[in-house]
Amino acid sequence: MFKKKYVLASMMLLAGLCVQAGEKKELHILSANDMHAAIECMPRVGFVADSLRALYPNLLVLSAGDNRSGEPLNDMYEIPAYPMVALMNIIGFNATTLGNHEFDSGQEGLAKLVSMSAFPTLCANVQPDAKWNMHVKPYQVFDCGGIKVGIVGAVALGAMGIPESHPKNTVDIKFTDPLETLQQYQFLRKECDVVLFLSHLGFESDVKVSKDLPWVDIIVGGHSHTQLKGGEMHNGLFITQNKNRLACVTHTTLTLEDGKVVDRQAENIAIRGGKNENKVVRALVDYFSQNPAFYRVLAQVDTPFECYEELGNMMCDAYVQEGHADLSFQNPGGVRYETKPVGGFTVADALRLDPFQNEAIELQLTGKELIDMMKKCYDNDNQGFPYVGGMKVDYTVDSATKALTKVVLYGEDGKKLNLKKTYKVITNSYTVAISTTNRKDPGKGIGKITAQLVMDYLEHQGHVSYQGSRRIFRH
Repeated sequence: MFKKKYVLASMMLLAGLCVQAGEKKELHILSANDMHAAIECMPRVGFVADSLRALYPNLLVLSAGDNRSGEPLNDMYEIPAYPMVALMNIIGFNATTLGNHEFDSGQEGLAKLVSMSAFPTLCANVQPDAKWNMHVKPYQVFDCGGIKVGIVGAVALGAMGIPESHPKNTVDIKFTDPLETLQQYQFLRKECDVVLFLSHLGFESDVKVSKDLPWVDIIVGGHSHTQLKGGEMHNGLFITQNKNRLACVTHTTLTLEDGKVVDRQAENIAIRGGKNENKVVRALVDYFSQNPAFYRVLAQVDTPFECYEELGNMMCDAYVQEGHADLSFQNPGGVRYETKPVGGFTVADALRLDPFQNEAIELQLTGKELIDMMKKCYDNDNQGFPYVGGMKVDYTVDSATKALTKVVLYGEDGKKLNLKKTYKVITNSYTVAISTTNRKDPGKGIGKITAQLVMDYLEHQGHVSYQGSRRIFRH
């Protein structure tokens, strides 16, 4: 009898263990990236987060960086970029990583924003000087309903070895190679059920590093503004990312069995155009929006701007006219949106177009020195050729390496610029910082930011039309 009871008890215990071993759990993640201070979309994000949290109480809400820079109501607030921090706090974000534009506040400003955040800032390849008291952590482990989730973050470094912000904003901050740094956190695999890389490297880089991260389950990515349909598998690693400025967010479901991820599903949820909103978040957005100065109309747009170059050309014309210069050029990464419809061009539109408060810099350059600067700008601004004013450009690139092989500048009269003649040139301080050459004139500030030159130009013009304007020609 004793043997029968023992066998029966053993069988019941074994059956219980089998059930427990085969138990499935789900981890739900809501992720955004490159929000760029699209505060008008945050009430909709709040509604989506609330709706998912009602179904999945242990929902993780994450941002893959670049939460700021793109909306003057946010970026020019009394404490720059505080509105986005406040909105993310009230929505209930669990973590963010640093995007390159988080550094636009400078070290002191970024430290202040991090301290005001109710969520951790995770970035492993950033080492701020202790004097900034910047509470950035490399990783954090979250308990999501019994699922241990380790999240580690990293930000991309540009050609100069720093994130793509003005170099003055990253003084006294050390940066390390993202992939090499990430490998120091493999121990998370043993400690956690899920390991998540919160990445601001860009989609191509995420795909590239995925083969070296077998210990990671999922990359929540940003930086390149790549719109994926849910997520994609690369080298056994699940990757998600969305277009910038909250076109949509991603809801990802990871299914775990025996403590391992066995299934990954993701869906995009539209933000722009959605009607349902969180009313409390809406009230806060309305509060931050109470600044009529931003809505003053500077000029009328008679024909729509249809590409970055048309807007870049307008900016460069502003530099020439308002800076009383012969020529101008503008790094392409500094033109922050692509289209502008017919209608009023407001102060806010100008500040969204050029949100970085870079100073206008005057340089005395020979034609050759100008070409050398533009080449360096091309190399250090993601191999995008600068937009120009007072001239046109023919340039040739190597099809394999994308390196510049030839640059020829022409005046508005169609004649080649004299390589030995000196010209008065206006550009922005960021372009000067990333275009270091052996030129004689280091440049001097004219006491105005470039966005102010644009606003002055628009007011003086009254009407603008740049449709079909082309000045740079690639061969």
